[in-house]
Amino acid sequence: MDVAELKKKALAAMHQRRWDDAHSQAARLIERTPFDPESHFIAGVAVLERSRIRDAQDHFRRAITLDPQRADFHLYLARACVASQDYAAALAAAGKAERLLLPENAAGFDTLGVVLVQCHAYERAAHAFRRAARLMPGDSGVRFNLGTALTFLGDLDGAERELEASVALNPHHWRAHHSLSQLRRQSRESNHIQRLSALAERAAGKVTATTFLNMALAKEFEDIGDYESAFDHCVLGKAAPRELLRYSRSKDRDLFAALASVFPAPYSSPTTQGSAAEDPIFIVGMPRTGTTLVDRIISSHPQVQSAGELHNFPSAWKRALGGQSFEMFNPAHISRAGANAVDWRRLGDDYVASTRAFTGSLPFFTDKLPHNFLYLGYIACALPAAKIVCVRRHPLDTCLSNFRQLFAPESPYFDYSYDLLDIGHYYILFDGLMAHWKRAFPGRILEVGYEALVTEQENTSRAIVSHCELEWDDACLAFEKNLSPVTTASAVQVRAPMYTTALDRWKRYRSRLQPLREMLEKAGIICD
Repeated sequence: MDVAELKKKALAAMHQRRWDDAHSQAARLIERTPFDPESHFIAGVAVLERSRIRDAQDHFRRAITLDPQRADFHLYLARACVASQDYAAALAAAGKAERLLLPENAAGFDTLGVVLVQCHAYERAAHAFRRAARLMPGDSGVRFNLGTALTFLGDLDGAERELEASVALNPHHWRAHHSLSQLRRQSRESNHIQRLSALAERAAGKVTATTFLNMALAKEFEDIGDYESAFDHCVLGKAAPRELLRYSRSKDRDLFAALASVFPAPYSSPTTQGSAAEDPIFIVGMPRTGTTLVDRIISSHPQVQSAGELHNFPSAWKRALGGQSFEMFNPAHISRAGANAVDWRRLGDDYVASTRAFTGSLPFFTDKLPHNFLYLGYIACALPAAKIVCVRRHPLDTCLSNFRQLFAPESPYFDYSYDLLDIGHYYILFDGLMAHWKRAFPGRILEVGYEALVTEQENTSRAIVSHCELEWDDACLAFEKNLSPVTTASAVQVRAPMYTTALDRWKRYRSRLQPLREMLEKAGIICD
């Protein structure tokens, strides 16, 4: 087979997403024509789709060396760098792609926008999506991407226009329907319930559709005060993903026990010498408990910038414990590695360096990945000067809020969130682990109650700022004026002044939560 025919087959396999075949054909091409940039590009795409990130980066860099003017080569290198949390390299590659993209390349600008969102460059992402939308106004996916970016930036009117355009172009864009339901508080006079109900009835049996549509209906029925219907739709929306993910309570129990076992309480080790970095402020807790609100309060301080929900520490932790082959949550590996195997200074420095694509412009930054509570022992040792704030909320409100929220199904953190009693079991594990961290590292963790924060805003905010060893600034009381982007489920709420309407939400669902309450109280957790 001649080279031209071989390349044709490799390209066909890539476009048909037959990754093993594409890689095999590309490898044969590289063997015969080692200086052909497109062969390296095909190989890079194929291994990237198989999560061989470093190999993909090597292929893309080789392709760029051979032909530095191909925008798609730089775009895919940016994607591969994002996958390994090398955001500085990703932004550099994205910048080169942006300069090389032809003005009419709508798909290229759309891909660029996705990469820039992942790099926390939201203004640039929105600009790229706008260019794509102007070129492809009839593409539902492009309009959805622009609407999402505008939501992050707080342009809710613009976001609503784009999301409505998305569902008008493609009524089966289920995620866009769900995003629209979250964008505003719906009313009896203005809502999407009739449209969503008709779609849900026709989509019965289709997992993605029933999940997004029923969770959207749950939100809108709650908004209009029909709590029984809201809860019923939440159950329907969460049922299909739960069946697919097959959450294991015992697996999480083993994980939490392994993490705690590495750090006996109180923890003391003569070999512990962490990073000298003083700028990280970690905000942790169960999701949907007010972590974003606390982040906005702290990052309203003129010396603090918000870096959002970073996955950098878990990635640095993974590298420190086992490198590329280490399974992210492997209790046996965690227990075997213990604490003595960790180079604390290197772990802390590695984490901070990995954030520098979007930190360092101010003296301090917040990292508000809620599930960093899993790694608090490692954070405490690797970053001894870092501040840690844990946000707590009423146990029933915490579990209910997790049940009401549709988290990213591809995330490794949220398998527990599709069943109310699974959430209750997870909360019990969380409560026990936090008690352990406080015993192991006394004085390092400030626990903040959501209820106290919203009812005693100034006193609680002052306590948080003091814990972070910052001088008080009144800007922390006007967090709703904070213009930095928000990418979490609270993107809409935190742009309003402090409100108390989310307090004691669980009481609206009291009878439906009784089995959960019994589970929590049996574990010694007070639910009054």
